[in-house]
Amino acid sequence: MATSPQRAYRAACPNCGAPVEFASAASASAVCSFCRSTLVRDGDALRRIGVSAELFDDHSPLQLGVTGKRQGLAFTLVGRLQYGYEGGTWNEWHALFDAGADTPRAAWLSEDNGAYVLAFDGATPPEAPAADVLRVGGRFVIDGRDWSVASVVRAKLIAAQGELPTPPRLQGEFVVADLRNAQGEVATLDYSDGAQPRWSSGRSVALSELALQGLREDSEKTLASQGLSCPSCGAALSVTLASTLAVSCAQCHAVVDLSKGAGADLAHYAQNNSGAGGLEPQLALGSTGTLALGGAPLPWQVVGYLERCNVPAPGDDDEQSFWREYLLYHRTAGFAFLVDASDGWSWVKPVTGAPRLQADTAQWSGASYRLSETYRAKVSWVQGEFYWRVQRDETAEVADYVGMGAAGAKRMSREEVKNEITWSAGETLKASVVADAFALTGAARDALGRDVAPLSALAGAGAGSPLKIALVLLVAFVLVAIMLTRCGQDRCDEMRATFGAESNELAQCLANRSSGSGSTGTYGGSYGGYSSGGGGHK
Repeated sequence: MATSPQRAYRAACPNCGAPVEFASAASASAVCSFCRSTLVRDGDALRRIGVSAELFDDHSPLQLGVTGKRQGLAFTLVGRLQYGYEGGTWNEWHALFDAGADTPRAAWLSEDNGAYVLAFDGATPPEAPAADVLRVGGRFVIDGRDWSVASVVRAKLIAAQGELPTPPRLQGEFVVADLRNAQGEVATLDYSDGAQPRWSSGRSVALSELALQGLREDSEKTLASQGLSCPSCGAALSVTLASTLAVSCAQCHAVVDLSKGAGADLAHYAQNNSGAGGLEPQLALGSTGTLALGGAPLPWQVVGYLERCNVPAPGDDDEQSFWREYLLYHRTAGFAFLVDASDGWSWVKPVTGAPRLQADTAQWSGASYRLSETYRAKVSWVQGEFYWRVQRDETAEVADYVGMGAAGAKRMSREEVKNEITWSAGETLKASVVADAFALTGAARDALGRDVAPLSALAGAGAGSPLKIALVLLVAFVLVAIMLTRCGQDRCDEMRATFGAESNELAQCLANRSSGSGSTGTYGGSYGGYSSGGGGHK
């Protein structure tokens, strides 16, 4: 546990008179916890330079005063910065490590796609590129290491809290770029001070590794008291995680954008074929299953559900494929995904670094992967809550990789959305493991069995197995028909726009849709991926 500093610095807020403390002589700024004035140190006095906005509360169990340990060194969270960008918000927590009474070492515990990174500020390397030459996917040698650019976003500082090493910039937008490498490191170039960027680098950490004390007792909350209503049908919206940026209406299935806050004019869109006739996810929203996803078994809660399909290029005769993704949440482990595709189940989590690529192979964490396929993926159906802003017909350029040799069960996926790249990694799962985790029985359990042939999955089912086989095949047929219709809707729109309302091409597409065969009549073989809507340090 972190120890109290031998010396502390305290002064009265020049705006309201409340005491403001500094745990480090190196800290240059603080935010008054009473009136939210932004203060800078001017010798032995404090000077007010502005007012910080209220923080947008979120799912994080972190708060000021939390203590922990990393590699035997104790630290305390003393400050917080909250940033906003087109895709949502993220937090960076200012941590002070006990390295002597007068010289504690500052670090940043930052959110990273539902996980966390512990990073340290450093001198800006002279070879750091200018903001205008950064491109997603570009490679640079900086500070003697080879980096891949994962994201380049325009951000703004929304709010500040507590004690900070530099005065926060609360006006205007600036470029923030994240870089990653094959050693599992992440670095940030922050151009908030102009052409000379700030540089920090670090590694992924799990909150469970940090021996944290003083966490918030309950990181889940409801926004029902704010009277959230669906702007499409008026039904009450049920929001569990305050980090939620998009939620689907349980009544009309419209997807509602919450990224601008509950009091804003809620943008929304209706989903194709919503309402009657839709089929609920096979893993119920809100249900909890205990799974070991790259670590010890943990209780994971299903908070979101996506259906996705690939988008064939014009004139491409390749089969169209469909898959489902379940967003899982754990209080200290963050987010993960269960992927249900035609060739079986798998799980994936975002990774902090980026693999080393050579031709069609990738090297990551001691394993080799080969490129399986590349395609454009589109979201066709949404239910539940998501920590990114799900947008209508959101597409991503995807590259799937399969483990080689002894790593044959491993999977990696690269997704590029706008100006961000996300790498994720995981492994295949047996359907029986998923069924056991969520205590599924009977036909619900049998319907998960996509990692073997449909009939052999039910072999030896005992008395009544022919009925079970017929039921499971019926469920599978209905699922495929619904997903074909959801994805095929927009293919017909494309036909209408390309060939005209009276064309034979459109007539054939509409006929295929009405017969339940969709635009291609197939259920493809992609194992899928996911689009987090963010590959950055957030």
